[in-house]
Amino acid sequence: MFLTVTTTGTPEHPATDLGFLLHKHPGKAQAFSTSFGTAHVLYPEAEEQRCTAALLLEVDPVALVRRGKGKGRGGAPDAALAQYVNDRPYAASSLLAVALSNVFSSAMRGVCKARPERAARPLPLRVEIPALPARGGPGLVRRLFEPLGWAVAVEAVPLDTEFPEWGDSRYVRLVLESETRTLSDALRHLYVLLPVLDDAKHYWVAPDEVDKLLRAGEGWLPGHPEQKLITSRYLSRRWSLTREAMDRLELIRLAETDDSQVEEIDNAVEAEAEQEAKPTPLAVQRREAILTALRDQAAARVLDLGCGEGHLVRELLKEPRFTEIVGMDVSVRALTIASRRLKLDRMGERQAARVKLFQGSLAYTDKRLKGYDAAVLSEVIEHLDLPRLPALEYAVFGAARPRTVVVTTPNVEYNVRWETLPAGHVRHRDHRFEWTREEFRTWARAVAERHGYGVEFRPVGPDDPEVGPPTQLALFTLDTPTDTATEKEAKAA
Repeated sequence: MFLTVTTTGTPEHPATDLGFLLHKHPGKAQAFSTSFGTAHVLYPEAEEQRCTAALLLEVDPVALVRRGKGKGRGGAPDAALAQYVNDRPYAASSLLAVALSNVFSSAMRGVCKARPERAARPLPLRVEIPALPARGGPGLVRRLFEPLGWAVAVEAVPLDTEFPEWGDSRYVRLVLESETRTLSDALRHLYVLLPVLDDAKHYWVAPDEVDKLLRAGEGWLPGHPEQKLITSRYLSRRWSLTREAMDRLELIRLAETDDSQVEEIDNAVEAEAEQEAKPTPLAVQRREAILTALRDQAAARVLDLGCGEGHLVRELLKEPRFTEIVGMDVSVRALTIASRRLKLDRMGERQAARVKLFQGSLAYTDKRLKGYDAAVLSEVIEHLDLPRLPALEYAVFGAARPRTVVVTTPNVEYNVRWETLPAGHVRHRDHRFEWTREEFRTWARAVAERHGYGVEFRPVGPDDPEVGPPTQLALFTLDTPTDTATEKEAKAA
């Protein structure tokens, strides 16, 4: 099993700095013992203009089988000979990925005390792997590496050069070149993607593999177009671990988008952070304000429109006063996550009868929304383009006409209080607008007047004397009709 990393240099920055970055001296060959064989590091060339480091992994199949005790790849009891006669000593796989992590651990982290500026700077890199198993062929290899900034030269290896009609094997020869990646980037890409291409691991995948994947994928995996495939294959298609990793990657992506910490992200729909020491999260305060409004109106049958991942639905289910709860969202993925978090498949019959989730859009009228006591639009309207608001307005206030409507939305004036939010930026990249208090109240009063509702406004979160609260809430209540047609006829008689 063989891999080389080559770089070029100048008199000011010689290529032999690669030895400092890898923490392995170019002047000598070194050997490192692993649980499945011996890893050798050597330098076929080490000149000022060009330097190549090679990792040669000698695998001991007997030691691997004894260590694995039949588990993992090649351990099937009906193919005992295959445990000893296989491609593992020759083709790059999770074995090589583990060796990379063990032998070049400091380089993978980007740590180099002797040349810290070189470790942090992109290098002209060339990575060569002569035998790489690739389930998915050259096309998949390109889809995995090209989005990361690599120029990919990949060649399928024929099953037998004497019999070309037999076609290609599942192995490829791979050359990667880039001048925009650091050495740390290159090693982390290889650590994750080698076992992904092989689509197998030589060891049992435990829950801590999720942490390993996220550490190695930091900075590139959350935005990779093949993120789902990478995550599933790296975690050996273990559904529960893949789901956990995907959820955490989504939080990381949102945190990076909003220049926030992952801990500050409440869910996959929004990202807001409190600045005080250990405060009650704003999302929790918002849900409590909504529940208070619903209790004040004695609502029993409630719609959560744009329910996302079901956080409010979960809180509503805790109170028996809410006898029927409906969550609607346009995102099937969000509804799937909500169903899982609410544990609908394991919920008791009586409890399950209280809740329903379905897909729908507030851009259209929906007869399923009629007849409810209350509807909640929590952090929803700002995700719509302004020209679409009249359609939402009619679908909720004109067609569904619940007795109570609760609307919350960010107060853009409060954004100056978020230290991590750049000036002029909205709180989430999907926000089409964020209103001042006056803009929100003008809109809400006009909606109430057009559809026969009264409206009052409540602050959510600390009510700053200068810029107001971080979230603003409007409570719409349907005015009691007076002098209906029947009453007028009675008075006339």
